[in-house]
Amino acid sequence: MARSTPLSHQSQETAKIPAMTDFSKDPINASLTSDEKIGYLREMLRIRRFEQQALKYYNQGIMGGFLHLYIGQESVAVGTASLMNGHDEIITAYRDHGHALVVGMGMNECMAELFGKATGCSKGKGGSMHFFAPDKHYWGGHGIVGGQTALGLGLAFALKYKGIKGCAVAFLGDGAVNQGIYSECLNMAALFELPIVFVIENNGYSMGTSLARSSAVNQYLASRAEGFCVDWSACGGFELYELRASLGAVMEKAREKSRPHVLEVSTYRYYGHSVADANAKKYRSAEEIERYKAEYDPITLWEKQLLAEKVITEEGIAKIDDEAKAEAAAAADFGIKSPWPSEESIFQDIYYEVDHQTEAGQTGRHFFSE
Repeated sequence: MARSTPLSHQSQETAKIPAMTDFSKDPINASLTSDEKIGYLREMLRIRRFEQQALKYYNQGIMGGFLHLYIGQESVAVGTASLMNGHDEIITAYRDHGHALVVGMGMNECMAELFGKATGCSKGKGGSMHFFAPDKHYWGGHGIVGGQTALGLGLAFALKYKGIKGCAVAFLGDGAVNQGIYSECLNMAALFELPIVFVIENNGYSMGTSLARSSAVNQYLASRAEGFCVDWSACGGFELYELRASLGAVMEKAREKSRPHVLEVSTYRYYGHSVADANAKKYRSAEEIERYKAEYDPITLWEKQLLAEKVITEEGIAKIDDEAKAEAAAAADFGIKSPWPSEESIFQDIYYEVDHQTEAGQTGRHFFSE
């Protein structure tokens, strides 16, 4: 049975607690095989061990730049990727490591990117916030708050224009809903009837500001969609079955009816906005963080679920975890030993036309003739 979604970090006066439901019986979950369920656990553990390894080297000063950890939210990325049909496209913001790994990006290329090395997925030029794998239908992390929602809208437009039976999933945080671009996207999504699902990963804090202090909320942030004639719903992101049931339904609706939807997912991050967030334990209590770890950790909850179903044993879980730790450690070693980008490469990957020496790139004429 799924537990009630905790909303203590949201507005206590207006929050509604979802009724207890057995989401395991939802058709989208009832058909899962044991191997698929174990695979979801493996992916969540891989994300967490990857990020813990990155945190280790960041704290040692070996890794620089920004590092926005996804620890505590792993189920959201894993649940979403598990529902992609091969034509769906996803895009997210700067907390992007989990989404990258679960769509199939390798730990080596991702870790090397964090170290700023030439073997990184963005050749060491993007860092933590800029993982990309268009070949895996993943259009990356983006550092501009809310900026990715417009790009997600473009992905949805392309799907509809080309007649492809897929949907675009654009992730954003609870703070990003206050950006004007998001409202513009809702308006255009409704007018053009685009197959897009905006997933608000509501972890309760916009950088160091609580939801109650940063946003005017009437029960749910997703309800703002009503002003643009866009359907919305909310669910918990701690229980994988609940998330899959809710997200699966709206993704299918987007594909079949070409209509936008906003889904607000309640989740929680254990660390600060970024690792450089010196006030991570000042704007919320240590007791709050520990309560979420103890009662609502998505990995622990999924492990308990699989044990109760007798899908896996404690020994099996330990084996998968050890494998994830070893893979993450090997990826860190790969990243450290990889070469730095060459000085000449600073002039590469700036603009496609220039890189490929097209006529436009050599003449500067792209759209107009004399």
